[in-house]
Amino acid sequence: MAAVERIKCGNGNCYIISDCGNAVLVDTSLEKYRERILSACKPYKMRLLVLTHGHIDHVQNAAFLARELNIPIAMHKADVDLIADNNAQKLYANTILGKIVLKVSVDSTFKEPFPPFTPDIFLSEGDTLEEYGIPAEVLSLPGHTDGSIALDIDRRALIVGDALMNMFYPTVSMLYHNRTEMLKSAERISSLGDRLIYFGHGSPIKNKRWTR
Repeated sequence: MAAVERIKCGNGNCYIISDCGNAVLVDTSLEKYRERILSACKPYKMRLLVLTHGHIDHVQNAAFLARELNIPIAMHKADVDLIADNNAQKLYANTILGKIVLKVSVDSTFKEPFPPFTPDIFLSEGDTLEEYGIPAEVLSLPGHTDGSIALDIDRRALIVGDALMNMFYPTVSMLYHNRTEMLKSAERISSLGDRLIYFGHGSPIKNKRWTR
């Protein structure tokens, strides 16, 4: 059975999924956490780096960690435009907290540079990580970004990136490029039933009904 290790990076998270000696890193956080993440990866036989989407707080260390760990980078093709410009997919918010987070993100975080990288692998709905030794299936969950994905691990744990958030409280994504698609993705997560949800921001909780 695969294990999920959470690497806390400020208010964000990266994850290591491991099983039978193989491991995959999910997301890379911001530059100031690169050594923490690298140190956490060192005990494992790392096979792949998966990016849940293209925002800087998830990809800033992608080039560095892929090089240091000698592993390929995988993401959804629909988020490639965010590598060159994190504002390529305009974000919106409809709550007060969401608007505050949006302003901070766009005015500061999204303006930070990060080393460019070229994905080696494009992941799509229904792909698996079995060839890397990990029992996980890729789910396409657009809305936060066009290319947002999740990893469904053993059908008991789900790493959702920012398709859902638990930054202040567990909720649908506070920021979204397409609200309609974001809500559909949240409904899909609910329909999966018994899962432990691992967020890009915040502590894991059990799956629940995310929309009303």
